[in-house]
Amino acid sequence: MYTQEELTKAINDYIDHLPYNPQPAGLYDPIKYVLGAGGKRMRCLLMLMAYNMYKDDVSSIFPNAAALETYHNFTLLHDDLMDRADMRRGRPTVHIKWNDNAAILSGDAMIILAYQLMAQHEGTNQSKVLKTFSEAALGVCEGQQYDMEFEQRDDVTEDEYLEMIRLKTSVLLAAALKIGALLAGASDEDAELLYEFGEKVGLAFQLQDDYLDVYGDPKVFGKKIGGDILCNKKTFMLINTLNLCNEEQKAVLQAWMDKKDFVAEEKIKAVTDIYDAVNIKQVCQSKMTQLYDEGFHAFHQVKVGDERKQILKDYVEQLMGRNF
Repeated sequence: MYTQEELTKAINDYIDHLPYNPQPAGLYDPIKYVLGAGGKRMRCLLMLMAYNMYKDDVSSIFPNAAALETYHNFTLLHDDLMDRADMRRGRPTVHIKWNDNAAILSGDAMIILAYQLMAQHEGTNQSKVLKTFSEAALGVCEGQQYDMEFEQRDDVTEDEYLEMIRLKTSVLLAAALKIGALLAGASDEDAELLYEFGEKVGLAFQLQDDYLDVYGDPKVFGKKIGGDILCNKKTFMLINTLNLCNEEQKAVLQAWMDKKDFVAEEKIKAVTDIYDAVNIKQVCQSKMTQLYDEGFHAFHQVKVGDERKQILKDYVEQLMGRNF
């Protein structure tokens, strides 16, 4: 069994040395730039840990782990372009450093490279692996479309929001675990249980992100709080507050959402005061706990000894931080 630190170093080294065509540089340099920015490598680690529950030769699936990381970073590249974001991980985004066309074309190439990497492992479950990857990749695009549509709506429901974040965030985490199990020759039952585990904790992970944007410590969270409030993002917090607050509170909340000119700190405080009044903190914590417990219920049913599950269990608990 490998430790988290060993897996992180190994997959980082592998991704850092992925061979790319040297020309045209305008296509491949942005790809190397994006993948070289680092990040948690969460999806890679989930896949490697799931595989390592059954087999020890994790290096044999490094191409598959790199495929998922390449696809994930493609989505970030295009998200930044659509959002007109200037920075990502402390560096200028691709469309800023190069241009919009470079971001589009290099992103397109990353999808193809991801499929090439995913197809390198030749095993009995290869068709299931590619099917799982394709469904997750398409799901992320569907989730992004819902997210864009929700920006124009004021009637988004909790169920709609959860489905959006399931597609946009959870399915790729779930696919990482399922693919890792399939590549290791695990049973279909175990692979599906790991998928359910990833899906549920992925939802909890995204809700925690919503929660920390309001109630997190900026020093721990790694960024300023209140960003979702400032841009009126339809989060779990906002959607449920609109359902729980009285007419007076709703009018105040709507007024802040409609304002074009405001002092950021004043808006964050005013909206957070309404969140506090309806106890949205507890509502969100309860939902996170429910999803977290449902995920681990599936995980505990995976037919692998507890000692081989421990690293994955510890890693997911570390990601969630159990701040609820």
